[in-house]
Amino acid sequence: MRPAVPLMLLSAVLAAGTLTACGGGAGSDPDTVKVAFIKDTNNKVTVRDDYVGMVAKQFEKANPGKKVKLLPIQASENDYYAKIQQTMRSPKTAPDLVYEDTFLINSDIEAGLLRPLDAYLAKWDGWQQFQPSAKAAARAQDGRTYGVPDGTDTRGLWFNKKIFAKAGLPADWRPKTWDEVLDAARTVKKKVPGVIPLNVFTGKGPGEAAVMQGFEMLLYGTGKDPLYDPKSKKWVAGSQGFKDSLEFIDTVYSEKLGPDVSDALSPNIQTNVATELLPEGKLAIDLDGSWLGQQWQPKGGGKPWPEWSKTLGQAPFPTQHGQAPGKVSLAGGWTWSVPQRARNPELAWKLIETLQTKQNALEWCLRGAQIAVRKDVAEDPRYLKSMPGVGFFTGLVPVSQYRPALPVYPKVSAAIGEAMESVTAGDASPEQAAKAYDGQLRSTVDGQVVTRR
Repeated sequence: MRPAVPLMLLSAVLAAGTLTACGGGAGSDPDTVKVAFIKDTNNKVTVRDDYVGMVAKQFEKANPGKKVKLLPIQASENDYYAKIQQTMRSPKTAPDLVYEDTFLINSDIEAGLLRPLDAYLAKWDGWQQFQPSAKAAARAQDGRTYGVPDGTDTRGLWFNKKIFAKAGLPADWRPKTWDEVLDAARTVKKKVPGVIPLNVFTGKGPGEAAVMQGFEMLLYGTGKDPLYDPKSKKWVAGSQGFKDSLEFIDTVYSEKLGPDVSDALSPNIQTNVATELLPEGKLAIDLDGSWLGQQWQPKGGGKPWPEWSKTLGQAPFPTQHGQAPGKVSLAGGWTWSVPQRARNPELAWKLIETLQTKQNALEWCLRGAQIAVRKDVAEDPRYLKSMPGVGFFTGLVPVSQYRPALPVYPKVSAAIGEAMESVTAGDASPEQAAKAYDGQLRSTVDGQVVTRR
């Protein structure tokens, strides 16, 4: 069986002295539930830490004698993925509850790292409140469910209306094609010097952020099932859409419409965009996620920014040529899952129930700028008024697509990141990078590909 995460990621984690072992050998205490979750690399961002800590206190108060041990892992997303996989492999280090990105869940199931939750879900009234798409995000190929989602997300264009005004661009900007996005960026470059016109995440450093928020937002606007063909159950190689998506990336960085290449390829680019480039007025257009507002919260945000709701606008990202449905979004999210080697799975489930009361689920959406997955939360007036843009991003859910929920996807994602990086750095043309990807794809998926011209 192949490793569930590319070896380079695991090596990076093993070499990283700042990441300590999760479990610490404390898994034998039957009254303590250990919770592992990702902590932002920016120490000022404590939204998730504060929320999980609040729920932990609720749980301990409601269950006298029981304790919650929080195990935040401060790391980039790529390093976090590898770290939790490393800790879940042993009963000595496995947490009882782990925060799982939905894109990784099937590879962790195949590796035997997670346990199904169906027996608990069947007895839990709260499960009826979850949207079908949210339930599907944590359902494996074996038909069983391995996690409870705490929210979802969508993606679109954020743009600075003040910069747009200086460039003579409209405050209600709604590009209909890729060319219109690039034309707006070129206009900003010409009329507002000193500002980065357009950010599209790229390369290996940002990891899945680049692949999902950058490349796949392009690729899924080129045609139906552009990455994986569900009918033939094969991955797609040789497509014009793949080359065109790389061509867009090449245009952004070869024309110097994006951040400096060294900055764009840095693992820290997501943090820099959210805490420096956008709030300091240094970036005009950002292809990014619905959750950005959590960075600018007055409490727990990395960069409190009261003016953001008046300064920034949102627009759907268009399909390549404006073809139906006219706009593109990718949806993702995270789940709370119980490792196979957890010592206290019953306590872990009770904590999931506490995390997912309606009140706590609503609280997380309000704090974390999440798109609600519970119907009762989505209908709550406090959610609907929670944050500027929540209606816009919630409205993208019907057109949002999901990454292939297959165990091999993380390896395919890594190959896409390499193709993006080679183009961004100028080491390969889009044609060359696409050809290299096709070869790597065939090797990665054992030849299970279908070629499109």
